Amino acid sequence: MIKSFTPNDLVRYIYQEMSEVEQELLMQALHSDDALMQEYIQLLSTIEFLEQVQLQPSEKVVKAIKKMAHSTGLQKV
Repeated sequence: MIKSFTPNDLVRYIYQEMSEVEQELLMQALHSDDALMQEYIQLLSTIEFLEQVQLQPSEKVVKAIKKMAHSTGLQKV
């Protein structure tokens, strides 16, 4: 019986959360299933994009928040 892999399995593979046996089966599936390979490549691309996301607000946003807090008296809290 051939195991079908899910997007969750691909994520587990990318983050090395699979056993060696599962990894081997997934690698074989990637080589023989073009749709699975495309999904894998898309996940890698998405993860790479997410790792580049800026996790801090811009200075413009910080200033706007401070201005709003000052105008409402919230800066004292």
